[in-house]
Amino acid sequence: MSVVMPPVAAAAVPLPEGSRRERVIRGLLWFLGAFLLISLVRVITGAHDVDSAGALRGSLVAAIPIALAGLGGLWSERSGVVNIGLEGMLVMGALGAGYFGYNYGVVAGILGGMLLGLLGGALHALATVIFGVDHIVSGVAINIIAPGLAAFLAKSWFAALPGGGPTQSPPLDSPPTITIGPLADFATDLEAKHWFVVSDLASILGALVRDLSSLTLVALLLVAGTAWVLWRTSFGLRLRSVGESPSAAESLGVNVYRYKIMGVLISGALAGLGGAYLAIVSSSGYQNGMVNGIGYIGLAAMIFGNWRPAGMLVGAVLFGYTRTLQLRGGTDSLHALLLAIAVLLAVMAVLQWRNGKTRQAVVTVVFGGAFLAWFLTTDSVPPEFTGMAPYLATLFVLVFASQKLRMPAADGQIYRKGSAG
Repeated sequence: MSVVMPPVAAAAVPLPEGSRRERVIRGLLWFLGAFLLISLVRVITGAHDVDSAGALRGSLVAAIPIALAGLGGLWSERSGVVNIGLEGMLVMGALGAGYFGYNYGVVAGILGGMLLGLLGGALHALATVIFGVDHIVSGVAINIIAPGLAAFLAKSWFAALPGGGPTQSPPLDSPPTITIGPLADFATDLEAKHWFVVSDLASILGALVRDLSSLTLVALLLVAGTAWVLWRTSFGLRLRSVGESPSAAESLGVNVYRYKIMGVLISGALAGLGGAYLAIVSSSGYQNGMVNGIGYIGLAAMIFGNWRPAGMLVGAVLFGYTRTLQLRGGTDSLHALLLAIAVLLAVMAVLQWRNGKTRQAVVTVVFGGAFLAWFLTTDSVPPEFTGMAPYLATLFVLVFASQKLRMPAADGQIYRKGSAG
Protein backbone atom coordinates (compact mmCIF):
# COMPACT_ATOMS: atom_id res chain seq x y z
CA MET A 1 0.00 0.00 0.00
CA SER A 2 1.48 3.32 -1.06
CA VAL A 3 1.10 6.49 0.96
CA VAL A 4 0.61 9.77 -0.86
CA MET A 5 1.94 12.73 1.12
CA PRO A 6 0.23 16.10 0.84
CA PRO A 7 2.30 18.70 -1.03
CA VAL A 8 3.19 20.55 2.16
CA ALA A 9 4.58 17.38 3.68
CA ALA A 10 6.43 16.51 0.50
CA ALA A 11 7.95 19.99 0.47
CA ALA A 12 9.00 19.55 4.07
CA VAL A 13 10.90 16.29 3.62
CA PRO A 14 14.61 17.14 3.81
CA LEU A 15 16.95 16.01 1.14
CA PRO A 16 18.89 12.86 2.02
CA GLU A 17 22.23 13.70 3.57
CA GLY A 18 24.00 12.22 0.58
CA SER A 19 22.13 14.49 -1.82
CA ARG A 20 22.94 17.57 0.24
CA ARG A 21 26.58 16.55 0.47
CA GLU A 22 26.75 15.91 -3.26
CA ARG A 23 25.28 19.34 -3.97
CA VAL A 24 27.85 21.02 -1.71
CA ILE A 25 30.72 19.05 -3.26
CA ARG A 26 29.49 19.89 -6.77
CA GLY A 27 29.30 23.57 -5.88
CA LEU A 28 32.80 23.55 -4.41
CA LEU A 29 34.17 21.82 -7.51
CA TRP A 30 32.58 24.44 -9.77
CA PHE A 31 34.02 27.21 -7.60
CA LEU A 32 37.48 25.64 -7.63
CA GLY A 33 37.33 25.17 -11.40
CA ALA A 34 36.24 28.77 -11.97
CA PHE A 35 38.97 30.02 -9.63
CA LEU A 36 41.69 28.07 -11.45
CA LEU A 37 40.34 29.23 -14.81
CA ILE A 38 40.39 32.91 -13.80
CA SER A 39 43.92 32.52 -12.41
CA LEU A 40 45.09 30.90 -15.64
CA VAL A 41 43.45 33.57 -17.79
CA ARG A 42 45.09 36.28 -15.69
CA VAL A 43 48.53 34.75 -16.22
CA ILE A 44 48.00 34.21 -19.96
CA THR A 45 46.59 37.67 -20.72
CA GLY A 46 48.44 39.75 -18.14
CA ALA A 47 45.17 41.42 -17.10
CA HIS A 48 46.02 41.39 -13.40
CA ASP A 49 43.07 43.57 -12.44
CA VAL A 50 40.71 40.74 -13.39
CA ASP A 51 40.85 39.44 -9.82
CA SER A 52 42.84 42.07 -7.93
CA ALA A 53 41.95 42.80 -4.31
CA GLY A 54 40.53 46.15 -5.38
CA ALA A 55 38.31 44.57 -8.03
CA LEU A 56 37.12 41.87 -5.64
CA ARG A 57 36.48 44.38 -2.86
CA GLY A 58 34.50 46.55 -5.25
CA SER A 59 32.63 43.47 -6.47
CA LEU A 60 31.60 42.62 -2.92
CA VAL A 61 30.36 46.16 -2.30
CA ALA A 62 28.42 46.06 -5.58
CA ALA A 63 27.07 42.59 -4.84
CA ILE A 64 25.61 43.26 -1.38
CA PRO A 65 22.67 45.47 -2.50
CA ILE A 66 21.93 42.91 -5.22
CA ALA A 67 22.12 40.10 -2.67
CA LEU A 68 19.84 41.90 -0.21
CA ALA A 69 17.31 42.55 -2.97
CA GLY A 70 17.54 38.90 -4.03
CA LEU A 71 17.21 37.80 -0.42
CA GLY A 72 14.09 39.94 -0.11
CA GLY A 73 12.67 38.37 -3.25
CA LEU A 74 13.48 34.91 -1.88
CA TRP A 75 11.54 35.48 1.37
CA SER A 76 8.54 36.79 -0.54
CA GLU A 77 8.48 34.15 -3.24
CA ARG A 78 9.07 31.29 -0.83
CA SER A 79 5.80 32.43 0.77
CA GLY A 80 4.12 32.41 -2.66
CA VAL A 81 4.11 36.16 -3.40
CA VAL A 82 6.02 37.46 -6.42
CA ASN A 83 7.74 40.72 -5.48
CA ILE A 84 8.56 42.70 -8.60
CA GLY A 85 8.42 45.81 -6.39
CA LEU A 86 11.91 45.26 -4.96
CA GLU A 87 13.24 48.10 -7.10
CA GLY A 88 10.84 50.58 -5.52
CA MET A 89 11.55 49.25 -2.02
CA LEU A 90 15.27 49.75 -2.60
CA VAL A 91 14.54 53.35 -3.61
CA MET A 92 12.59 53.96 -0.43
CA GLY A 93 15.29 52.29 1.65
CA ALA A 94 17.96 54.54 0.18
CA LEU A 95 15.81 57.60 0.83
CA GLY A 96 15.16 56.51 4.42
CA ALA A 97 18.88 56.02 4.99
CA GLY A 98 19.52 59.52 3.65
CA TYR A 99 16.97 61.20 5.92
CA PHE A 100 17.45 59.24 9.14
CA GLY A 101 21.18 58.82 8.64
CA TYR A 102 21.76 62.56 8.32
CA ASN A 103 19.53 63.52 11.24
CA TYR A 104 20.13 60.68 13.70
CA GLY A 105 23.29 58.80 12.73
CA VAL A 106 24.40 55.64 10.94
CA VAL A 107 22.40 53.08 12.93
CA ALA A 108 19.24 55.16 12.60
CA GLY A 109 19.91 55.46 8.87
CA ILE A 110 20.11 51.68 8.50
CA LEU A 111 16.97 51.13 10.56
CA GLY A 112 15.17 53.97 8.76
CA GLY A 113 15.97 52.43 5.39
CA MET A 114 14.62 49.09 6.57
CA LEU A 115 11.49 50.82 7.90
CA LEU A 116 10.65 52.53 4.61
CA GLY A 117 11.36 49.31 2.73
CA LEU A 118 9.08 47.47 5.15
CA LEU A 119 6.33 50.02 4.45
CA GLY A 120 6.69 49.24 0.75
CA GLY A 121 6.42 45.55 1.59
CA ALA A 122 3.32 46.25 3.70
CA LEU A 123 1.69 48.00 0.73
CA HIS A 124 2.51 45.06 -1.52
CA ALA A 125 1.18 42.57 1.05
CA LEU A 126 -2.02 44.58 1.48
CA ALA A 127 -2.62 44.65 -2.26
CA THR A 128 -1.71 41.03 -3.06
CA VAL A 129 -2.52 39.00 0.04
CA ILE A 130 -5.53 40.89 1.42
CA PHE A 131 -7.16 42.36 -1.72
CA GLY A 132 -6.00 39.75 -4.23
CA VAL A 133 -4.40 42.18 -6.68
CA ASP A 134 -2.22 40.56 -9.34
CA HIS A 135 1.32 40.35 -7.93
CA ILE A 136 2.99 41.76 -11.04
CA VAL A 137 0.58 44.71 -11.24
CA SER A 138 1.13 45.58 -7.59
CA GLY A 139 4.92 45.33 -7.88
CA VAL A 140 5.05 47.44 -11.03
CA ALA A 141 2.85 50.06 -9.37
CA ILE A 142 5.28 50.26 -6.43
CA ASN A 143 8.20 50.62 -8.83
CA ILE A 144 6.43 53.50 -10.58
CA ILE A 145 5.27 55.27 -7.42
CA ALA A 146 8.47 54.97 -5.36
CA PRO A 147 10.86 57.05 -7.53
CA GLY A 148 8.35 59.87 -7.88
CA LEU A 149 7.57 59.88 -4.17
CA ALA A 150 11.28 59.71 -3.32
CA ALA A 151 12.06 62.65 -5.62
CA PHE A 152 9.31 64.72 -3.98
CA LEU A 153 10.43 63.87 -0.45
CA ALA A 154 14.10 64.39 -1.30
CA LYS A 155 13.35 67.92 -2.47
CA SER A 156 11.37 68.59 0.71
CA TRP A 157 13.92 67.07 3.07
CA PHE A 158 17.32 67.89 1.57
CA ALA A 159 17.07 71.03 -0.58
CA ALA A 160 17.70 73.49 2.28
CA LEU A 161 20.37 71.43 4.08
CA PRO A 162 24.09 72.28 3.84
CA GLY A 163 25.69 69.93 1.37
CA GLY A 164 22.30 68.71 0.18
CA GLY A 165 20.13 69.57 -2.78
CA PRO A 166 16.75 68.89 -4.35
CA THR A 167 17.98 65.55 -5.71
CA GLN A 168 20.45 64.40 -3.05
CA SER A 169 21.08 64.25 0.66
CA PRO A 170 24.09 65.75 2.44
CA PRO A 171 27.06 63.38 2.86
CA LEU A 172 26.39 60.57 5.33
CA ASP A 173 28.62 58.88 7.87
CA SER A 174 29.65 55.31 7.06
CA PRO A 175 29.50 52.24 9.32
CA PRO A 176 32.79 51.12 10.90
CA THR A 177 35.14 49.13 8.70
CA ILE A 178 37.26 46.11 9.61
CA THR A 179 40.96 45.94 8.70
CA ILE A 180 43.40 43.30 9.91
CA GLY A 181 46.65 45.15 9.22
CA PRO A 182 49.28 42.38 9.20
CA LEU A 183 47.14 40.06 7.06
CA ALA A 184 46.21 42.90 4.70
CA ASP A 185 49.86 43.91 4.19
CA PHE A 186 50.91 40.29 3.70
CA ALA A 187 48.16 39.76 1.11
CA THR A 188 49.13 42.96 -0.75
CA ASP A 189 52.79 41.92 -0.98
CA LEU A 190 51.88 38.43 -2.18
CA GLU A 191 49.38 39.72 -4.74
CA ALA A 192 52.02 42.01 -6.25
CA LYS A 193 54.16 38.99 -7.20
CA HIS A 194 51.49 37.84 -9.71
CA TRP A 195 52.10 34.16 -9.05
CA PHE A 196 49.70 31.58 -10.43
CA VAL A 197 46.97 30.67 -7.90
CA VAL A 198 48.97 31.96 -4.91
CA SER A 199 48.54 35.63 -5.79
CA ASP A 200 44.89 35.04 -6.62
CA LEU A 201 44.32 33.57 -3.17
CA ALA A 202 46.11 36.59 -1.73
CA SER A 203 43.71 38.87 -3.66
CA ILE A 204 40.71 37.17 -2.06
CA LEU A 205 42.28 37.44 1.38
CA GLY A 206 43.16 41.09 0.81
CA ALA A 207 39.60 41.92 -0.22
CA LEU A 208 38.26 40.40 3.00
CA VAL A 209 40.71 41.83 5.54
CA ARG A 210 41.08 45.45 4.40
CA ASP A 211 38.32 48.08 4.73
CA LEU A 212 35.53 45.52 5.04
CA SER A 213 32.37 47.37 6.02
CA SER A 214 30.66 46.02 9.12
CA LEU A 215 27.36 46.29 7.23
CA THR A 216 28.79 43.96 4.58
CA LEU A 217 29.45 41.41 7.30
CA VAL A 218 25.89 41.85 8.61
CA ALA A 219 24.49 41.27 5.11
CA LEU A 220 26.49 38.05 4.69
CA LEU A 221 25.25 36.85 8.07
CA LEU A 222 21.69 37.57 6.93
CA VAL A 223 22.20 35.30 3.91
CA ALA A 224 23.41 32.49 6.19
CA GLY A 225 20.64 33.22 8.69
CA THR A 226 18.00 33.03 5.97
CA ALA A 227 19.25 29.60 4.93
CA TRP A 228 19.06 28.39 8.53
CA VAL A 229 15.63 29.88 9.30
CA LEU A 230 13.91 28.76 6.10
CA TRP A 231 15.35 25.22 6.00
CA ARG A 232 16.06 24.40 9.63
CA THR A 233 13.17 25.82 11.66
CA SER A 234 9.46 25.14 11.93
CA PHE A 235 8.75 28.76 11.04
CA GLY A 236 10.66 28.38 7.79
CA LEU A 237 8.93 25.10 7.04
CA ARG A 238 5.51 26.70 7.41
CA LEU A 239 6.47 29.71 5.33
CA ARG A 240 7.80 27.52 2.52
CA SER A 241 4.72 25.32 2.71
CA VAL A 242 2.39 28.23 1.94
CA GLY A 243 4.52 28.94 -1.14
CA GLU A 244 4.29 25.33 -2.31
CA SER A 245 0.65 24.49 -1.55
CA PRO A 246 -1.35 26.96 0.54
CA SER A 247 -4.45 24.75 0.57
CA ALA A 248 -2.46 21.82 1.97
CA ALA A 249 -0.82 24.09 4.52
CA GLU A 250 -4.23 25.41 5.54
CA SER A 251 -5.52 21.87 6.00
CA LEU A 252 -2.67 21.29 8.47
CA GLY A 253 -3.58 24.34 10.52
CA VAL A 254 -1.12 26.88 9.08
CA ASN A 255 -2.39 30.47 8.96
CA VAL A 256 -1.59 31.09 5.30
CA TYR A 257 -2.37 34.82 5.32
CA ARG A 258 -0.11 35.43 8.33
CA TYR A 259 2.89 33.69 6.80
CA LYS A 260 2.44 35.34 3.41
CA ILE A 261 2.27 38.76 5.03
CA MET A 262 5.32 38.05 7.17
CA GLY A 263 7.26 36.87 4.13
CA VAL A 264 6.47 40.04 2.18
CA LEU A 265 7.22 42.31 5.17
CA ILE A 266 10.61 40.66 5.68
CA SER A 267 11.17 41.00 1.94
CA GLY A 268 10.51 44.74 2.09
CA ALA A 269 12.77 45.23 5.11
CA LEU A 270 15.66 43.40 3.42
CA ALA A 271 15.20 45.39 0.22
CA GLY A 272 15.15 48.56 2.33
CA LEU A 273 18.43 47.46 3.92
CA GLY A 274 19.83 47.03 0.41
CA GLY A 275 18.82 50.60 -0.38
CA ALA A 276 20.39 51.81 2.87
CA TYR A 277 23.60 50.00 1.93
CA LEU A 278 23.63 51.84 -1.39
CA ALA A 279 23.31 55.23 0.33
CA ILE A 280 25.63 54.60 3.27
CA VAL A 281 28.33 52.22 1.99
CA SER A 282 28.29 52.18 -1.82
CA SER A 283 27.86 55.95 -1.98
CA SER A 284 28.26 58.84 0.44
CA GLY A 285 24.56 59.73 0.51
CA TYR A 286 21.20 59.43 -1.19
CA GLN A 287 20.76 60.52 -4.82
CA ASN A 288 17.75 60.27 -7.09
CA GLY A 289 18.17 57.41 -9.55
CA MET A 290 20.96 55.69 -7.62
CA VAL A 291 19.19 52.31 -7.53
CA ASN A 292 19.31 52.05 -11.33
CA GLY A 293 17.87 48.56 -11.87
CA ILE A 294 19.54 46.80 -8.91
CA GLY A 295 16.18 45.45 -7.74
CA TYR A 296 15.63 43.70 -11.05
CA ILE A 297 19.16 42.28 -11.05
CA GLY A 298 18.48 41.05 -7.51
CA LEU A 299 15.48 39.14 -8.84
CA ALA A 300 17.69 37.67 -11.55
CA ALA A 301 20.22 36.60 -8.89
CA MET A 302 17.44 34.93 -6.91
CA ILE A 303 16.25 33.02 -9.98
CA PHE A 304 19.83 32.08 -10.89
CA GLY A 305 20.21 30.69 -7.37
CA ASN A 306 17.09 28.55 -7.80
CA TRP A 307 15.32 30.34 -4.94
CA ARG A 308 18.08 29.35 -2.48
CA PRO A 309 20.30 31.76 -0.49
CA ALA A 310 23.71 30.28 -1.39
CA GLY A 311 23.02 30.19 -5.11
CA MET A 312 21.50 33.65 -4.94
CA LEU A 313 24.68 35.00 -3.31
CA VAL A 314 26.81 33.45 -6.07
CA GLY A 315 24.62 35.15 -8.67
CA ALA A 316 24.81 38.47 -6.83
CA VAL A 317 28.61 38.32 -6.68
CA LEU A 318 28.76 37.46 -10.38
CA PHE A 319 26.54 40.38 -11.34
CA GLY A 320 28.32 42.67 -8.86
CA TYR A 321 31.64 41.72 -10.43
CA THR A 322 30.53 42.78 -13.90
CA ARG A 323 29.16 46.06 -12.48
CA THR A 324 32.52 46.69 -10.82
CA LEU A 325 34.38 46.15 -14.07
CA GLN A 326 32.02 48.66 -15.65
CA LEU A 327 32.75 51.27 -12.96
CA ARG A 328 36.52 50.63 -13.08
CA GLY A 329 36.54 50.94 -16.87
CA GLY A 330 37.90 47.41 -17.09
CA THR A 331 37.94 46.89 -20.85
CA ASP A 332 41.16 44.83 -20.62
CA SER A 333 39.70 42.68 -17.85
CA LEU A 334 36.53 42.10 -19.84
CA HIS A 335 38.61 41.16 -22.86
CA ALA A 336 40.47 38.58 -20.75
CA LEU A 337 37.16 37.21 -19.51
CA LEU A 338 36.14 36.44 -23.10
CA LEU A 339 38.68 33.63 -23.02
CA ALA A 340 37.35 32.40 -19.67
CA ILE A 341 33.79 32.40 -21.02
CA ALA A 342 34.86 30.44 -24.10
CA VAL A 343 36.51 27.76 -21.94
CA LEU A 344 33.55 27.62 -19.56
CA LEU A 345 31.13 27.16 -22.46
CA ALA A 346 33.30 24.36 -23.84
CA VAL A 347 33.08 22.57 -20.48
CA MET A 348 29.32 23.09 -20.39
CA ALA A 349 29.00 21.70 -23.91
CA VAL A 350 30.87 18.52 -22.89
CA LEU A 351 28.59 18.06 -19.87
CA GLN A 352 25.48 18.62 -22.01
CA TRP A 353 26.69 16.13 -24.59
CA ARG A 354 27.39 13.53 -21.90
CA ASN A 355 23.85 13.99 -20.57
CA GLY A 356 22.39 13.39 -24.03
CA LYS A 357 21.51 17.03 -24.74
CA THR A 358 23.08 17.11 -28.16
CA ARG A 359 21.17 20.10 -29.49
CA GLN A 360 21.98 22.26 -26.46
CA ALA A 361 25.62 21.17 -26.67
CA VAL A 362 25.85 22.30 -30.30
CA VAL A 363 24.37 25.71 -29.44
CA THR A 364 26.78 26.07 -26.52
CA VAL A 365 29.76 25.18 -28.75
CA VAL A 366 28.69 27.83 -31.26
CA PHE A 367 28.53 30.48 -28.54
CA GLY A 368 31.86 29.35 -27.14
CA GLY A 369 33.47 29.56 -30.57
CA ALA A 370 32.09 33.06 -31.04
CA PHE A 371 33.60 34.23 -27.75
CA LEU A 372 36.93 32.60 -28.58
CA ALA A 373 36.98 34.26 -32.02
CA TRP A 374 36.15 37.60 -30.39
CA PHE A 375 39.06 37.18 -27.99
CA LEU A 376 41.55 36.15 -30.69
CA THR A 377 40.63 38.85 -33.21
CA THR A 378 40.54 41.86 -30.86
CA ASP A 379 42.81 43.50 -28.30
CA SER A 380 40.17 45.13 -26.11
CA VAL A 381 36.44 45.38 -25.54
CA PRO A 382 34.65 48.56 -26.65
CA PRO A 383 33.74 50.85 -23.72
CA GLU A 384 30.08 50.71 -24.79
CA PHE A 385 30.07 46.96 -24.18
CA THR A 386 31.48 47.52 -20.70
CA GLY A 387 28.32 49.45 -19.80
CA MET A 388 26.15 46.62 -21.09
CA ALA A 389 28.14 43.86 -19.37
CA PRO A 390 26.09 43.58 -16.15
CA TYR A 391 22.82 43.20 -18.03
CA LEU A 392 24.24 40.87 -20.67
CA ALA A 393 25.71 38.71 -17.90
CA THR A 394 22.28 38.59 -16.27
CA LEU A 395 20.61 37.37 -19.48
CA PHE A 396 23.46 35.02 -20.34
CA VAL A 397 23.46 33.28 -16.98
CA LEU A 398 19.68 32.93 -16.83
CA VAL A 399 19.54 31.41 -20.30
CA PHE A 400 22.01 28.68 -19.42
CA ALA A 401 20.64 28.07 -15.91
CA SER A 402 16.95 28.09 -16.82
CA GLN A 403 16.54 24.35 -17.44
CA LYS A 404 17.35 23.37 -13.83
CA LEU A 405 15.25 26.01 -12.09
CA ARG A 406 12.14 25.24 -10.04
CA MET A 407 10.16 28.04 -8.54
CA PRO A 408 7.81 27.47 -5.56
CA ALA A 409 4.75 25.68 -6.92
CA ALA A 410 2.20 28.28 -5.78
CA ASP A 411 4.36 31.33 -6.47
CA GLY A 412 2.27 34.19 -7.85
CA GLN A 413 -1.10 32.52 -7.28
CA ILE A 414 -3.95 34.49 -5.72
CA TYR A 415 -4.94 32.68 -2.53
CA ARG A 416 -8.33 32.77 -0.83
CA LYS A 417 -9.05 30.92 2.38
CA GLY A 418 -10.88 27.65 1.79
CA SER A 419 -9.93 27.53 -1.89
CA ALA A 420 -8.14 24.59 -3.48
CA GLY A 421 -4.87 25.02 -5.37
